[in-house]
Amino acid sequence: MTSKKALIIGVGGQDGCLLAKSLLLKGIEVIGLSRKYLQNSKNLKKLGIENDFDIQQGDITKRDTLLKLIEDIKPDEIYNLAAQSSVSKSFSHSSETINSIVNGSLNILEVCKTIKYSGRIFFAGSSEIFGNTEKAACLNTIQDPRSPYGVGKQASLNLVKIYRESFELNCVTGILFNHESSLRKDNFVTQKIIKSAINIKRKKYSKLELGNLSIIRDWGWAPEYVEAMQLILRDVENKDQIICTGQKNSLNYFVQTVFEKLDLNWEKHIQINKKLFRENEIMQSYGNPEKLFKDLGWRSKVKIESMIEMMINDNLKEI
Repeated sequence: MTSKKALIIGVGGQDGCLLAKSLLLKGIEVIGLSRKYLQNSKNLKKLGIENDFDIQQGDITKRDTLLKLIEDIKPDEIYNLAAQSSVSKSFSHSSETINSIVNGSLNILEVCKTIKYSGRIFFAGSSEIFGNTEKAACLNTIQDPRSPYGVGKQASLNLVKIYRESFELNCVTGILFNHESSLRKDNFVTQKIIKSAINIKRKKYSKLELGNLSIIRDWGWAPEYVEAMQLILRDVENKDQIICTGQKNSLNYFVQTVFEKLDLNWEKHIQINKKLFRENEIMQSYGNPEKLFKDLGWRSKVKIESMIEMMINDNLKEI
C-alpha cells in the first residue's frame, strides 16, 4: 500500500519542523520546500528528523518552481507555512512581506487550479488580521489588521476562500493565534524573554530591555497546533477555522512566570524601553476556540504555565 505524501512549504520554521515530525510519526511521506538549505538545520536536528525526509530548495514566489515540484511529487496534502513571519519586520520589509504571503499563496492556488489538483491544501493564517479584539475573535469578527503582515494574511485568507468557491479547490485557512515552543527564533519576544532570563540566572548579564508589558495575547503550545492543522486540512467540509486557546494573558504575566520558575525577581532585572513600544501595537488579541471544538473535537490542553516550563527546560539543555 502506497503511503500518503505531504508537501510542507516553509518546512524550516517552528511549525514546519513540528508538522514534519508529526506527519512522519503517522507514516506519511514528507517532502519539504524551503528558501534556504536546511540539511544542517538546528531545529530539524533537535527533533531528530534531519535525515528522515527530502528537502528541496525553492521559492514560492516563483510559480514555475511550484508547478514542477507539485507535478513531480503529486502530494496528497499541501501545507503552506511559508512567509516572512515577523510582524515588526513587516514594517521595514513591507514589500518582501506582502510578496511572500500574498503572491506565495496566489501561486500555490494558481498552480493547483491549472493542474486540477484534487488533494487538500492548508494555508497558515494569522490572528493579526483581527487587530485589537475586545471580545474573543470568531470567523465573523470584523477584521482590522494593524501591520503589513496582517494585511498580507487578510489577503491570503480571502484568496483561499475565492479559489475554494470559484474553482472547487479543497483549500482552507487555519487562523493561528500566538503559539510557541523552543524552536522559535530569538526575535520572537517569548523566546527572547526565556533565553535572557536563563542567561541572567547564569549571571551572564543582569538586565533585559522590553517594551510594553501590558499587551494581552492568546498563547498556545505549537506542537498541539500542528495537530489542529491536520484536522482542518482533512475535514471534507473545507471550512476555515480559528486555532487558539481562548485564554488571554498579559506579557507582564508571561515575564513574571518565566522569572519565578527560575527563582528570579523579575522587577530587579527588567528595564522598560519606550523605544521598543510599537505605535500601532495590538493591545489585546485572543480567540474563540469553540467552533473548532464543535466541528472537529480539537481543544488545546497545554496551559501557559506548562508551556513556559517546557520552553525553559528545552532551552536549558542548549544555552
